[in-house]
Amino acid sequence: MVARTRENIQVVGKKNLYEKFFKVDEYRLKFPLYNGEMSGEISREVMERGRAAGVLLYDPDLDKVVFVEQMRVGVFAAGDENPWVLECVAGILDHANESPADVVAREAAEEAGAAVTAVEPVCEYYSSPGGLSEKLYVFCGRVDASRVPEHAGLESEDEDIRVVVLSAAEVEEKLSRGEFNNALTIIAVQWFVMNREKLRKKWGKS
Repeated sequence: MVARTRENIQVVGKKNLYEKFFKVDEYRLKFPLYNGEMSGEISREVMERGRAAGVLLYDPDLDKVVFVEQMRVGVFAAGDENPWVLECVAGILDHANESPADVVAREAAEEAGAAVTAVEPVCEYYSSPGGLSEKLYVFCGRVDASRVPEHAGLESEDEDIRVVVLSAAEVEEKLSRGEFNNALTIIAVQWFVMNREKLRKKWGKS
């Protein structure tokens, strides 16, 4: 009987297939099966994306939520009629000694021109575990929605971002109509709808 533990997964070989902004590796593995035996050798390709963090920006005083909208090449490549995506602020953990909470504060300033004054953890999840190593840390962040600009983003990263402020009621309506089309935003907004009143009390609004 072979225990289903990480230590019992055997890496027979690993080969880099591609490396630029993204990195793709091929793993050859054997792993414990549910019947207690070891599998035969399998081959799997993994896009190595590391860790990222996203934040739903919320102003409890105005009861408004701040999103960003930008053209997403993955959505364009998929053939979607509208590749401009309404989403939460997010970014990759690519600075030394930077925590997920640090990342969302930095990205909120860069992508939405917003200063995060408090954060509430939402969840951690893997965006596509069958082929991506990416793990996302999700937060809700307190901001002043009256002070955000209409447009933001870093020219050095070719970002062209529209900042969108919606009322909590508008956000809930968009969710109910299925208008959000990316996992991070759907997860964060669902959490927000379930926890909004509790969050307002914690952050000083009732």
